[in-house]
Amino acid sequence: MKELTKAEEQIMQVLWDIKKGFVNDIMDKLPEPKPAYNTVSTIVRILEKKGFVGHNAYGKTHEYYPLVTKESYTKGFMKGFVENYFSNSYKNMVSFFSKNENLTLKEIEEMIKILQEQVDTKKNS
Repeated sequence: MKELTKAEEQIMQVLWDIKKGFVNDIMDKLPEPKPAYNTVSTIVRILEKKGFVGHNAYGKTHEYYPLVTKESYTKGFMKGFVENYFSNSYKNMVSFFSKNENLTLKEIEEMIKILQEQVDTKKNS
């Protein structure tokens, strides 16, 4: 799956949130300072060419909707992220964040619980 630029990802985040909408609907959800209407329209058309967005036409007006789910994109993005920055090792990634970020004890305990649930699931299957 292709990676998105920051601007494309920002537009996709809005579309994933609103499910479908016109360029004005997308612009309403963008933070200040808002880009120009033509900029958002251009980015949406680029996303359409990349296969991330589809549209319904109502005359000359287009209502856009995501073709790729947020979960699907996140999985692909994270796979590439782990490959490129952590030698394709999730263990290295977890170790990095647990050592270098200011995680609270509660967050660490929650991570351990999630990992333990995965261990139990794998053992039982």
